[in-house]
Amino acid sequence: MEVSQFDELIDDWFIESLKTYRDLHVYQLEFPTRVIEWTSGKTICVAGYNKSSKNEILELTLPQKLFAEENKGLCAERDFKVLHGGFSPGPVSVLKHIPGTRLIVTNDGLTSDLHVWNLGGDDSDVITKVASFPDSKESSGGVKMAARLRPQPEVLHGGRGNDVRLTQLTTGQTLYQLASACEERVTSLHFLSDAVFLAACANGDVLTVDTRTSAPPQLAPAPPSDHSDVWWADVAGFGLVRVSSSGRAAVSDPRDPGAVVRRAQLAVGTLRGGSDDVNVSWAPALDDIVAVSGFGSSVQIYDTSSWGADGRDARPLFEHRGHAVCSPQSSSQAEGGAVAVTHHIWHPKERRTLVSAADDTSLHVWDWIQQSHSR
Repeated sequence: MEVSQFDELIDDWFIESLKTYRDLHVYQLEFPTRVIEWTSGKTICVAGYNKSSKNEILELTLPQKLFAEENKGLCAERDFKVLHGGFSPGPVSVLKHIPGTRLIVTNDGLTSDLHVWNLGGDDSDVITKVASFPDSKESSGGVKMAARLRPQPEVLHGGRGNDVRLTQLTTGQTLYQLASACEERVTSLHFLSDAVFLAACANGDVLTVDTRTSAPPQLAPAPPSDHSDVWWADVAGFGLVRVSSSGRAAVSDPRDPGAVVRRAQLAVGTLRGGSDDVNVSWAPALDDIVAVSGFGSSVQIYDTSSWGADGRDARPLFEHRGHAVCSPQSSSQAEGGAVAVTHHIWHPKERRTLVSAADDTSLHVWDWIQQSHSR
């Protein structure tokens, strides 16, 4: 793509964005990231994943303009700001914040080791490592995590269905070890209640585990598929959603995950990047709305309430294409330089606000406008 064509594309997209976004802020990190985690309603934590050097861990405050109720144009702060920072000697492929604390837990994506960090406070702007929990196993390709505070910081973690554990971070004690014959790779872990958690596997199976009993986990098999798909999942009170590498999607009741009630074929295209970059997430403040990224250069938002039982094609309700449009890599797409989204996350309370990152080091926060009808 010629430079003049690229500039014209950006101009056209920004004009279009005036009608499709309530807010849109574009930021450039010094490194690409595949982790974004809220540490408060106005701050996020990001980190690099370079395997050959040290990686920054940063806590950023979002632009104040995003949260201004009135007179947004008069708000002076329109950019991200670094609040706290530190360095990890290895890559950061998974990062979870312990709710109600200033602690985060990371994993390098190569081993099963866990690292605990203090984000600092008013008296220090340095993020420091406070504990490590090395694993005796050989490199396992990393782990997935879910974190909570009950009453001490706890992390649910594991790389495969037969090595999921619940660890108390203050003592390193294993509170629960999943006894399962499942050797499938885990793509996500989710607390359903104090005693019940869900482990989603790469083959589409879902394990529902009750830690109060020694009974084996309840197994919900993968939705029917004609392909040898990899599956990713998210769960909320109103549904379990699973999305496959071929774009097939299925929604179930979390109380009966084996019974699929809604299906669709998503318009996500062909999976170009690695499976670690695929992200599926329910909107926490909107019913039935799910966001999907990692298949390419956009973040797509779907309304699952319109899906039926027959798995017909579904079009996205909204598509954030800003990473592709704004990236210098877009001018070299013919040479395979297309940007790829590495992660996205919904704001916990703002209904249509998301933060997304791409492998060109871009970081966007955006509040989209639903065109069809208001929710």
